Amino acid sequence: MSERLPPSDPDAEKAVLGSLLIDGDAIFKVATFLKSEDFFVAENQWIYEACLDIYQRNEAINQITVAHELARKGKLDVVGGSSYLSYLISIVPTSLHVEYYARIVSRLALMRRLISAGNQIEAIGYDTDIDADAALSRAEDILFKVRQQRARQDFVPIRQVLEQYFEEAGPRPVVEGKIERIFTNFTALDEWLGGFQRSDLIVLAARPSLGKTSLALNIARNAAINQKACVALFSLEMSCQAVVQRLLASEADVDSKRVRLGVYTEEEERRIMEASGILSEAAIYIDDSPQLRVVEMRSKARRLHFERGIDLVIVDYLQLMQADTRSESRVQEVSEITRSLKALAREINAPVLAISQLSRAVEWRASHRPQLADLRESGSIEQDADVVLFIYRDEFYYTEEEWKRTHDVETEPYPKGIADIIIAKHRNGPVGEIKLRFIGRTAKFEDLGVELSTA
Repeated sequence: MSERLPPSDPDAEKAVLGSLLIDGDAIFKVATFLKSEDFFVAENQWIYEACLDIYQRNEAINQITVAHELARKGKLDVVGGSSYLSYLISIVPTSLHVEYYARIVSRLALMRRLISAGNQIEAIGYDTDIDADAALSRAEDILFKVRQQRARQDFVPIRQVLEQYFEEAGPRPVVEGKIERIFTNFTALDEWLGGFQRSDLIVLAARPSLGKTSLALNIARNAAINQKACVALFSLEMSCQAVVQRLLASEADVDSKRVRLGVYTEEEERRIMEASGILSEAAIYIDDSPQLRVVEMRSKARRLHFERGIDLVIVDYLQLMQADTRSESRVQEVSEITRSLKALAREINAPVLAISQLSRAVEWRASHRPQLADLRESGSIEQDADVVLFIYRDEFYYTEEEWKRTHDVETEPYPKGIADIIIAKHRNGPVGEIKLRFIGRTAKFEDLGVELSTA
């Protein structure tokens, strides 16, 4: 048993690399799940790393560029030179089956990780000094890490989640025609911005609990239902089930807590079923991977765009994403992420709406209205974004009694349920503010029809 070699398939590894050298665009089919450490042969691992590095720079992958990248790293001769790259191309007639080969490489890598995990657990078992509960906990942690590496989520159509929620099927979503721009369906905001323009990066930021996720989901719903747009939603904070429950509560006008608990009246149940039918038609695709790297997000978005044609990408939220490379500071990592999001918007020619946190500096000022400098771990967020939107609500900071002490309620009534949407940056237009109504029980924003001054 101890003399057996770890499971591997060198032919499958060569087939993956040969496919990428033949067709560089094939990498977006495998980059979401195949990592360089999945290759058993070190030379093959280095070649795949070179392909990933080239891919992340938005450069073409072919024999010449890969050879140049390997030479730059001092590994071209080690892998066998350009002749080995030529050999890889010669043994693969087509890149059509690259994903099949990659799945083999990924599966065998998992088997090797299981063997390694087994060895670690065996060592724990031989340690007689350790407490039994502590030993079990450590063993579980080892297996959990293996499973976590394996559990890579992908896009799930909202209809599929709804079917799980209600255990019933619905019609397939229909996507019509080319959409020039995405409208939020909030009149004043659309008039101000002219809708979300294709290839723009829009940052929506606020302090926690002010409704930034709710507004993003409202925009996703409006775009998918009113314009028949295809929306890709990366939900790093909430599961797809939680996202759907929020959408149902908003669409059915039922308290979100009651929807979450599944406790509602017959009338509310009727409205929820009607809302389910409406949402089932929406082309909203949800990816709830909790730990998402930029390269994975880009590959998933490109694949969905190739299959369906994406009209809007939403990322909730920016600070939970992981950069592809380790940086000296988190600010640098976030800067890399925002640059990648802007590059994605241009690459698929669709607006990208990225939700962002604000720093606590907002809380420390006398005026709690957010500013561009408050963008958390800002780095290049302000620089890369075409539009920056802030949500501000007075009722979050002032009680009605406090408001009455400092305002004339006759001319300035307490702004209960009123949200200021601050357009802090608009690369192609004016900045200013609009007002929306926020309904907390259903986490929904609505038009108020009132505008403020331009800045």
